[in-house]
Amino acid sequence: MSLRSYAGKTGGYLARPGTIVVTAFLIRYVLFYDKMVHWPAPVHGTFEFGAETGRLARSVVLGEGFSGPLEGSQGPSAWMTPLFPLFLAGVFKICGIYSWLSFLVIKSLDCAISAITAWPVWAIARRAFGTRTGVAAAWIWTVLPSAVFFPVVWVWDTSLSALAFALILYATLAVREKTRTGTWAGYGALWGVGAMVNASVVSTLPFLLGWAAKELKARTARWMKPALVAVVAFGVVISPWFVRNYVVFHRLILFRSNFGLELWLGNNPRNPGIWSWWLHPNDDSGERKIFTQLGEIPYMELRQHEALKWIRTHPGEFGHDTLHRFVDNWTGFDEPLASLLSRSLDSVLIVLADLIFPLLALPGVLLAYRRKNACAFPFAAGILFFPLVYYITHTSLRYRHPIDPLLCVLAGYSVVSAGAWVGSRVFRSGATAAAKSEEREMAAAGE
Repeated sequence: MSLRSYAGKTGGYLARPGTIVVTAFLIRYVLFYDKMVHWPAPVHGTFEFGAETGRLARSVVLGEGFSGPLEGSQGPSAWMTPLFPLFLAGVFKICGIYSWLSFLVIKSLDCAISAITAWPVWAIARRAFGTRTGVAAAWIWTVLPSAVFFPVVWVWDTSLSALAFALILYATLAVREKTRTGTWAGYGALWGVGAMVNASVVSTLPFLLGWAAKELKARTARWMKPALVAVVAFGVVISPWFVRNYVVFHRLILFRSNFGLELWLGNNPRNPGIWSWWLHPNDDSGERKIFTQLGEIPYMELRQHEALKWIRTHPGEFGHDTLHRFVDNWTGFDEPLASLLSRSLDSVLIVLADLIFPLLALPGVLLAYRRKNACAFPFAAGILFFPLVYYITHTSLRYRHPIDPLLCVLAGYSVVSAGAWVGSRVFRSGATAAAKSEEREMAAAGE
């Protein structure tokens, strides 16, 4: 076998999504194993199982229903949408509550979920921008520090949310070409499942669904019925959770109950900028006592009232903090340059990777618009609308992670486009040099 054919065969293997998924899983699981060997984390508590998530799962297994999100708290809860706590409850049921086996199983599943996300990332990029972008985007996801870090360290819905949004985005690009109502019903149901994993994805629903319907309308007059079927299917999937909350709390709760607390943590007199995390009832015994005395819904209403009052009376500070939260959402740090100066070399390299990542994604979406790519709008909508709620509450790379697959696609598009541009410039330069050399040779021959 010649060197060229061997290189081509190797490149073909590396371009296969299956190879990328397996590689992504091995990277994550090897790092998880290394973490357990060199930094064994105790699992007798609840932090390793996602704090509120783990407590909700424990309550379900003990027959107490979806309740008790804080240590020592009782009573029903709508703190989180139910799918991931129920998923974790299933692991607890089979492997034991807060057991080492449950810890190993849920971390293995998190690593697998994160690795599998490389597949829809590849599919989205391939459909929107071509195969080379698909391969580049999937490999970016495979080695992206935050995409590797979260499944290894956190037990939360973070990785599952990223997979859910990636599947929704791919379905959005695909469904615009379909007229069967069954396909659109499945699309709406997928949105419902995504909302039950992480309610934040709903912020992009009107824009992505509206775009898909508009694209279908441009192809056929039969667009309204499929779009309505998708909306109905979405409502059917989320309605059991809404009904349960209304029956239990005697009021309509839109997906989650904890917005008042999250708003207050980012907007209160003791907040220094991003958010006052130490005031969270998980960390502050005084807040936890108030929560237990009042109950979940009255506590959330009290904190929301206080937050809104502070925002009304301190608009300048609210604007200042919102700007800093915007920076933190896209860089991972309130003051990125100061953070870089205070870190070790390996940490700096990871931080720089997470800083460069969104900077690569931005030219991708701008280039898509400039080239009039029909898929530019869904990508822009995800970037613009998904983080809005975090700008006014508080931010974290973990909260942004559901749209990181989208950012990987755009970063891959930027890299491939830049490579093509450099290649064309080198080719033109080489062709020009060859032409000039030929002219000199012809002139010399003429003499």
